[in-house]
Amino acid sequence: MDEKLKKSQLARLGRIEGQVRGVARMIEEERYCIDVLTQIRAVRAALDKVEQATLNDHLQHCVAHAFNAGSEKDRRTKIDELLEVLDSRRR
Repeated sequence: MDEKLKKSQLARLGRIEGQVRGVARMIEEERYCIDVLTQIRAVRAALDKVEQATLNDHLQHCVAHAFNAGSEKDRRTKIDELLEVLDSRRR
């Protein structure tokens, strides 16, 4: 992961961490359920953005390298890893 993306991802994750703490406070304060659910959805959306950026970086660098300079085994490993990750998202 390049340094610019790494910093961006860490900053985004820091904001998400704050959002999660906010949701915990909302639950402690017995806030209205719909408000809590709305915030949980916002956290998920933010995590999805982190995931998409990380996946994009992985495809652009790790997978591309395996296909350009790696062996058949390297390529198969990268494909299998991606299939496993993408399959686990559907569960």
